[in-house]
Amino acid sequence: MKRFHKLWSSVFALIILTLSLPVMAMADDAYYKTWAEYMEANNITSWNWNDAADAIDIVINRAVELYEAGDQTEAYEYAKATYWGYYETTGFERNVMTYVSGARVSAVELQFTTFRKAVKKDMGLETVREEGRKLSQMLHEDALTLSPEDSETDVASGASSGGAAATFAGSFFIILREGLEAILIVGAIVAYLIKSGNQKGVIPVYIGSGFAIICSFAMAALLSWLKAINPETTMSQEIIEGVAALLAVAVLFYVSNWMVSKAESAAWNSYIEGKVAVSASRGSMFTLGFTAWLAVFREGAEVILFYQPMLSEQYGNMVWLGFGLGCVALVGVFLAIRILSIRLPLKPFFMGTSILMAAMSICFLGAGIKELMEGGVFDSMAFMLSSPAWLSWIPYNDVLDVFGIYPLVGTIVPQIILLIITIVTFIIAMRKNREIAARAGQEN
Repeated sequence: MKRFHKLWSSVFALIILTLSLPVMAMADDAYYKTWAEYMEANNITSWNWNDAADAIDIVINRAVELYEAGDQTEAYEYAKATYWGYYETTGFERNVMTYVSGARVSAVELQFTTFRKAVKKDMGLETVREEGRKLSQMLHEDALTLSPEDSETDVASGASSGGAAATFAGSFFIILREGLEAILIVGAIVAYLIKSGNQKGVIPVYIGSGFAIICSFAMAALLSWLKAINPETTMSQEIIEGVAALLAVAVLFYVSNWMVSKAESAAWNSYIEGKVAVSASRGSMFTLGFTAWLAVFREGAEVILFYQPMLSEQYGNMVWLGFGLGCVALVGVFLAIRILSIRLPLKPFFMGTSILMAAMSICFLGAGIKELMEGGVFDSMAFMLSSPAWLSWIPYNDVLDVFGIYPLVGTIVPQIILLIITIVTFIIAMRKNREIAARAGQEN
């Protein structure tokens, strides 16, 4: 009889276990690492940004649960999915950029990075949970801005979150924000070449800028294709932008030093007609053209990716209006640089141009490191995300964001080091210039 009861108990337990397996699998499958899978599983056809924030909450909580259970590897996969599987693929990032601010996007993206870091670095359950809570709070704040509770905003239907005016403003400020750095660099280079009597060098700069626009379209198409294959490959965008920015740092630093070394010498027409012209013909023009290409390409693909979904929304015509007026504003900046360069004396203009290039290299350094952080390149590097990662004494706003200044140890420290190197090289160049001026005075 006891054997019978034991046998029946075993059979009963096996039946219960068998019946529970689909339920367990279903519970595990209820968590999805991409927005597309989440929508398909839940048969979602109409949604707003509050719904998107709720969906990301589920993934955040899943990452915390897995971490608490001791599965750090899978927890990290879900932590990554919050950004690459949801935030970017839903268009959340683009809409915050368009209708809130670029600084807010940077702040939220870095909070995603901080959350991933907490899981990757095994910083403890309380830290992981707290960073996840901060991320969730930021997402819901932005969701309420994009889709107020009393509105009927339906993202899936293509209705714009802020109407025609908001779409225009978003389009205008995107092209202005992303194009300002590029136009400052290109305008300064062109003005420098004309001012120094090297008008022939303007053509390579314009060619480099035009080719960068073509490359931007090609890169945008490639990134869109990669996202369609695997949402996590959206990290490629950040990595490409980060590498391009760091490459631009090296080129701009070189160009800046090249310009400042000619500043004093350029005061004499004989030197302009001699060494500067020879130097320009021997490869410096290629460097300047490549600098223009980098400046435009770094921003171009991102602008195109931001504009693509905006054009399919209800107020697509306002996108073109904002884009057109933004381009007019950039042309105005370009012309202002040209006009001012005519009125300024040679030496102050050359010095000002070299300082601008040096400043832009420092800005690009911060932006490039931040992009690589967002792309996951520095997730495992303690220095770049070391504690304290955030510097509370540095404000977070659009002005500083445009100049690549972020409240992070990983960006500020390298920028300070580059600033010191720049100052030292400028002092050395100025001393050499004074020696040249002294020799020229003795010859005269």
